[in-house]
Amino acid sequence: MALAFDEFGRPFIILKEQEQKARLRGLDAQKANVAAGRAVARILRTSLGPKGMDKMLQSPDGDVTITNDGATILEQMDVDNQIAKLMVELSRSQDYEIGDGTTGVVVMAGSLLEQAEKLLERGIHPIRIAEGYEMASRIAFEHLENVANKFEFDASNIEPLIQTCMTTLSSKIVNRCKRSLAEIAVKAVLAVADLERKDVNLDLIKVEGKVGGKLEDTELIYGIVVDKDMSHPQMPKQIEDAKIAILTCPFEPPKPKTKHKVDIDTVEKFQTLRQQEQKYFDDMVQKCKDVGATLVICQWGFDDEANHLLMHRNLPAVRWVGGVELELIAIATGGRIVPRFQELTSEKLGRAGLVREKAFGTTKDRMIYIEHCANSRAVTIFIRGGRLILSYFFT
Repeated sequence: MALAFDEFGRPFIILKEQEQKARLRGLDAQKANVAAGRAVARILRTSLGPKGMDKMLQSPDGDVTITNDGATILEQMDVDNQIAKLMVELSRSQDYEIGDGTTGVVVMAGSLLEQAEKLLERGIHPIRIAEGYEMASRIAFEHLENVANKFEFDASNIEPLIQTCMTTLSSKIVNRCKRSLAEIAVKAVLAVADLERKDVNLDLIKVEGKVGGKLEDTELIYGIVVDKDMSHPQMPKQIEDAKIAILTCPFEPPKPKTKHKVDIDTVEKFQTLRQQEQKYFDDMVQKCKDVGATLVICQWGFDDEANHLLMHRNLPAVRWVGGVELELIAIATGGRIVPRFQELTSEKLGRAGLVREKAFGTTKDRMIYIEHCANSRAVTIFIRGGRLILSYFFT
């Protein structure tokens, strides 16, 4: 296809091999659109139900994803047809609004298109078919209202919620542990839910995974898990009644924003520079100690001298913690994120009943558990298992 202009400057399009192209009109065009929607539904149909099969998807980069989630499958597919793209949007909308049923909604839409094709061949206008589907939708909704059962539950009786959650795990690759996983999911949601307002903030639920162990080792932690370890190996591995300083300022001397050069030609000048730098570290650590902090969590890193000084001052520290984790830690512990040491006060410290470092297996992987927080509404689902299990959870 190329763009050209006539002698009056008006643009027109030149199509290559135009004699071999044809334009579909009327019933043929409608059937082509229906066929595109049915093709997408046919791909997902085999992954629906208890005996549904998972799909193995390979990206152009070679990354392999195994899933039976309809939204994930369609998102990985390279779809060109506009009607097929509408099916992809349908699945994405279902995932955004409900969070489940992404495969079922596409398969159902494909079945409706299949029945609509038969009606089109009988000469029924598409608008009449759409009106019939809308009428059928209202009747089906009314019938669902009549046959629906209401499950009563409260914080002390969560068995109905667990049974409901187990039905959504029957067709997954984790069905052998569906009882324990359903309990974890229900308890995590109830921990962050406001039952009076019927409001759930799912952003307070963090899902963390670590390769290794068994799926049965998956646990629910009423607090935050950070994939870091103490900055110094000789720092305490367990801190009770921790008062946490959450910092976004680094443990290092201030750096000028302009280009600078320091000439050191004598030992005295070097000693003066070293003492000045050590004084900066001393002041930073002392400010944390003065407000009563027993643990420092910093978004940035700090060099060996600051790390050594923190260890000698008996002030455990965790460095290179991401911004999302910092926000969750602040929410869970009731602390404030402090951007400058001068603004650090005892009122801005977060509080947790227990902070501990836990090692996994023989690989010496370590993670920080922050538990029994002042505000326990933030929880973490910590998943163990092989790479296949973790890739399933995080798609």
